[in-house]
Amino acid sequence: MCGITGWIALRRNLEEQRPALDAMTATMECRGPDAEGAWVSGPAALGHRRLAVIDLEGGVQPMTAETPDGPVVLTYSGETYNFRELRDELVRRGHRFRTASDTEVVLRAYLEWGEEVADHLEGMYALGIWDGRVDRLLLLRDRLGIKPLFVYETEDGVLFGSEAKAILAHPEAEAVVDADGFRELFGFVKEPGRAVWAGMREVAPGTMLLLDRGGLRERVYWRLEVAEHRDDTETTVGRVRELLEDSVARQLVADVPRCVLLSGGLDSSALTALASRQLAEQGERARTFTVDFEQPEAFRPDELRGSQDAPFARAVVEHLGTLHTDIRIDHQELADPEVRRATVRARDLPFGFGEADNSLYLLFRAIREHSTVALSGESSDEIFGGYPWFHLPAVTEVPMFPWVTASGMGPKSHPTKLIDPTLLLETLDVPGYWAQRWADSVAHLPALPGEDARERRMREHAYVHLTSLLGLLLDRKDRMSMAVGLEVRVPFCDHRLAEYVFNTPWSMKTFDGREKSLLRAAVRDTLPTSVVERVKALYPHTQELRYVAALQRQVGELLSDDHGAADFFDRDALAKAAAGEPGAVEPDEREAFERVLDLAVWLDTYRPTIKLS
Repeated sequence: MCGITGWIALRRNLEEQRPALDAMTATMECRGPDAEGAWVSGPAALGHRRLAVIDLEGGVQPMTAETPDGPVVLTYSGETYNFRELRDELVRRGHRFRTASDTEVVLRAYLEWGEEVADHLEGMYALGIWDGRVDRLLLLRDRLGIKPLFVYETEDGVLFGSEAKAILAHPEAEAVVDADGFRELFGFVKEPGRAVWAGMREVAPGTMLLLDRGGLRERVYWRLEVAEHRDDTETTVGRVRELLEDSVARQLVADVPRCVLLSGGLDSSALTALASRQLAEQGERARTFTVDFEQPEAFRPDELRGSQDAPFARAVVEHLGTLHTDIRIDHQELADPEVRRATVRARDLPFGFGEADNSLYLLFRAIREHSTVALSGESSDEIFGGYPWFHLPAVTEVPMFPWVTASGMGPKSHPTKLIDPTLLLETLDVPGYWAQRWADSVAHLPALPGEDARERRMREHAYVHLTSLLGLLLDRKDRMSMAVGLEVRVPFCDHRLAEYVFNTPWSMKTFDGREKSLLRAAVRDTLPTSVVERVKALYPHTQELRYVAALQRQVGELLSDDHGAADFFDRDALAKAAAGEPGAVEPDEREAFERVLDLAVWLDTYRPTIKLS
């Protein structure tokens, strides 16, 4: 796992522009703490920061293949899980390898197949290839968008990077956020290909960009397709198990210490069980980590978190015999302004997940002391239909993003109700944005002949989860983990699994009358009954009132300083909430504290130009 960046200027010679490339590359140090590399020639400049995971000595980048017609150079972030099979095929086709790295396999695969290389790679990756034979840049992102990749067009080329900060470090990039960017921030729906920063965009999942002297063009090489599901339930359960076992096996390949993030929920427990079995066959014992907070005995269940993680995680540990560590986070480090600064800097944006970002960052930082690679359960809920709102008719009958409807958002509401309503409803028209985004999203989804209205609606909801909400969660996972140099792999994000389960009927996905029926059936034999039958609980948060009090103090100080971040909120409501008793703070007020503090850090760090009209 690494950080990549580059600058292509087709009408210039960049060989004397190394300082600009170095500045861009330096912003990626946290993503790649092990090594730094650069390659500059003529109109192309590529930078790389490396986190060494496979072939620690041989995978140095940017990696160059010299050909009779010119160099072909790769800067690459991620992992290609089928690199061994590809290497064997390329050897049969006459290629020779100098290293054991997947990086060289990707480079040689491009030499063999050109832009069709995208059809051969399986994994999580973002990469840039400069083909000096034809003066062309190829930018490529994995199918589900696990690894980020941003691009910014210039007068004679592009800037690109794993994160927006790499691009913003270049003197030709302007740090501007316009009304469309703020709609993306406030809307809680991620539009594939959109970046909040004006003039910048993401390479969309399953997409490549090609730049040459004829201009910049886009090619979609993969998308979720609708197809009739012909397998019966028993066969489907077996196929899910087979795909999961294969995905876990591929993602355990590494030359560094590995672990599993274990919450005690069905998703992470399933990964732990499958990984434990496979590692045991290699004579190894799986290592697991669980996050917890101080005073767990004071836990109070609510509708989203009906149970604590720790007891279920312990049941899995005892059942499987993993080498386990509980990471306990106290309210002081969770509220530390430096931790918030680190998470906002990692995201390049305000309005992430607030406390959940901070605790995830602290969890990953602690894990990094023991492991370099971790398996995580992201995308299981999106693939298998695990969220509570999938099962609420009042939500599923509404043609709207389900998490928007379930959160009570409507024409005159927003999850952070202390945000200035004039900004939301008049300046940004967030409800209109939601309606347009929903229409645009489902318009890309083909109809399946003979599908009834109920199945069609549930397919739409599954589709927007995989193409919108999942992007938010994968971005959070990537940024918080790479901020501390930890590679987090996501076995449920295997595109084969996503394709297969996406096309199973909703009635089959809920055949036992519950959420995630297919996954539960597929791994039931590997786990304690209590874990298999556990009702989903969302990512935990602290219930420590001293944490709320710390937020109140920080918001009070911000208001006293008359910080511009408060201009986006109802100042009087913020002040009243900040002055109240911690135990009386409502959830939306607590969320407003998180958001205004994040916004203040972002404004101070990035000094963006804001254009709302």
